[in-house]
Amino acid sequence: MEVRVLGCHGAELLQKRSCSFLINQTVLLDAGSISTVLSLPEQQGLRAILLSHVHSDHIKGLPSLLENLVGEKDQHPITIFGIEEVITSLNAHLFNDEIWPDHLKISGPQGPLFQMRTILPNTPFSVEGLEITPILSNHTVPCTGFMIRETDRAFLYSGDTCETEQLWKSAAAEPKLKAAFIEVSFPNAMKEIARQSKHLTPDLLVQEFKKIGKPNLPLYAYHMKPRYLDTLRTELNETGIRHLTILEDDMRIQI
Repeated sequence: MEVRVLGCHGAELLQKRSCSFLINQTVLLDAGSISTVLSLPEQQGLRAILLSHVHSDHIKGLPSLLENLVGEKDQHPITIFGIEEVITSLNAHLFNDEIWPDHLKISGPQGPLFQMRTILPNTPFSVEGLEITPILSNHTVPCTGFMIRETDRAFLYSGDTCETEQLWKSAAAEPKLKAAFIEVSFPNAMKEIARQSKHLTPDLLVQEFKKIGKPNLPLYAYHMKPRYLDTLRTELNETGIRHLTILEDDMRIQI
């Protein structure tokens, strides 16, 4: 599996981009950065989008993607996957003919460009040769992480989360697990703000990562707030986690 980091930050500042990861060129994991990174042919090649939740830094690329593809001859529909609360919120608050036109009314020759599919926590589904299991996380809005499997390997994507349990239990029990992508948003001095907004700090990351029980597992930290990036890098490098990589935009990772 190849994971291309289109953006890996919890907000945008200058050239730092919000969260979006491209898997094997056709499946998008969150949609914070799409059209500012992907060429038009690359956007046309997308088949599916997995949304962890509906905060703007994870969905804001969707309207531009829709506009870029409308009218394209033979453009296939793109399926957007999310738990019920995510799909309901997208339709009510984004594609509502107020913030942005209703996606069902913006159609190409093959019909609506976006097809919404509701998924259930802890219930695997398949897309583009991948097996995906949504796992509820602990955030201020309904949110899932994802266990993503392909043949003999898997990786965990935490979504936005604070202290939680099921994500780590699933990771601990996954025999194919090769990597974990776990959010860390605020420096340690902002622990209370992190907890109020249900995010992790480096200290909380150490605490939560230990629950997986696999200290040699490669860990990729993402969702850093750009304003605090220097402090976060220092604190993450001091955690003692053995195989920790602090993600940067435009990285490519082989799982």
